[in-house]
Amino acid sequence: MILELVFLTPLIGIFVILITPRDNIARLWKRALDWSLLTLTMTILLWASFDGEGNLQGMMKLKWISSIEPIFGAAPLAIDGISLFFIILTALLTPICILISWNSIRFLIKEFLLCLLSMEVLLIGVFSIFDIIGFYILFEGVLIPMFLIIGIWGSREEKIQAAYYFFFYTFLGSVFMLLAIFTLYSHAGTTDYQALCGLTFEKELQYFIFLGFFLSLAIKIPKMPFHIWLPQAHVEAPVAGSVILAGVLLKLGGYGFIRFSWPLLPDASEYFAPLIQTLSLLAVIYGSLTTCRQVDLKRIIAYSSVAHMGLVTLGLFSHTAQGLVGAVFLMLGHGLVSSALFIGVTLLYERFHTRLVKYYRGVAVTMPLFATLLLILVLANASIPLSSNFIGEFLSLLAAFEYSMIEGVLASLGVVLSAGYSIYLYNRVCFGAPSKYLYFFRDLNRREFYTLLPLILLIFLMGVFPFSVIDVVKGSIIYQEWVSV
Repeated sequence: MILELVFLTPLIGIFVILITPRDNIARLWKRALDWSLLTLTMTILLWASFDGEGNLQGMMKLKWISSIEPIFGAAPLAIDGISLFFIILTALLTPICILISWNSIRFLIKEFLLCLLSMEVLLIGVFSIFDIIGFYILFEGVLIPMFLIIGIWGSREEKIQAAYYFFFYTFLGSVFMLLAIFTLYSHAGTTDYQALCGLTFEKELQYFIFLGFFLSLAIKIPKMPFHIWLPQAHVEAPVAGSVILAGVLLKLGGYGFIRFSWPLLPDASEYFAPLIQTLSLLAVIYGSLTTCRQVDLKRIIAYSSVAHMGLVTLGLFSHTAQGLVGAVFLMLGHGLVSSALFIGVTLLYERFHTRLVKYYRGVAVTMPLFATLLLILVLANASIPLSSNFIGEFLSLLAAFEYSMIEGVLASLGVVLSAGYSIYLYNRVCFGAPSKYLYFFRDLNRREFYTLLPLILLIFLMGVFPFSVIDVVKGSIIYQEWVSV
């Protein structure tokens, strides 16, 4: 029953926004925030009601259009210990996006809020559907509101180009996933995920299907060399677009690998694991080195995301229990840390209208509260102990060392480089005499402070109490299938 409420709440919120007059701006923002907070409350209740025994919770059937249902059947919607936390992450970031955009979005506010709530519904659907054709439809559906958010409410002149980069890169990759899904259906006669996991396919067929899924998910995560669209999209997107993109959309690739690699296509996953591990190492090292030479604050965070997500796939394709747990933990931690960093960069941009590092210096003198919070986030991004990123990176590196000593050593370079560019960024922006290019310093107001505070608290709560997440993940069906393959 609670899972139904998690779906219905944002849908009702969309209807409420639709009937709210366009000229009543304050009411639009308030109603969107209220319904997004109610959705977050429902997801927390869903967690509280979760039994953690590895069974699918809240199984219900979503009826297809009558002409399609006889072919594909009804779509099962349920959650396990992995999808639960991604749903909570989505529900958490949506009200934060609304709060941080309160003063920065100046036109078409009703449409902006509808795009945010629509994306929340689609993301909740992606993380809870156990039918691969339904997964594909929702996976692609997320592109539409994000394309509009970047293209309409983007911050600079190249926003249209960035929106098309994002859309066509990810859409082109998804065509290969669709071909793989049709191939699966033609051989198995079903698109039900649980039924497919119980079947065994020939190795050559697995190779073909895996390549289709890999090309789509590698672009989404994104993996070297399919990452070109990401920095451009982040730089041009408004703050809400950057937060959702880094916090949740990148995780769709990792989530897809968890669902469709070892449990569904074990032989192909083992065959292609060395290639994916090599690409992951390239992402970690190249992403970190490229981050060191960036001059735009948003590009620095975007390229660091490429490095962190490289560690995620490094853990996943080691095919170890700690690799799976570390990948999930790192994705959740990165969703919190990178979202908070993008908010911090946007707060600077709103005050000084530049994101170039060379114009910043001495922010700690005039904005001490902001500088303190930024220091905490920078240290979390460098995976300081007691932060969520530390747990995820530690487990992922442990899995890498189990897979290969050389791989573990090379992956550890990413941790060193991450500390280097994180500390350099903070030192360049916050220390020294105040920059002569910056005027009208203003520290954080209450809205901005309370937007960042829950993210920072969760980053360290997950780091101090990791087993509140790990135990639920280890009780999931995927974990049991993962360790049994």
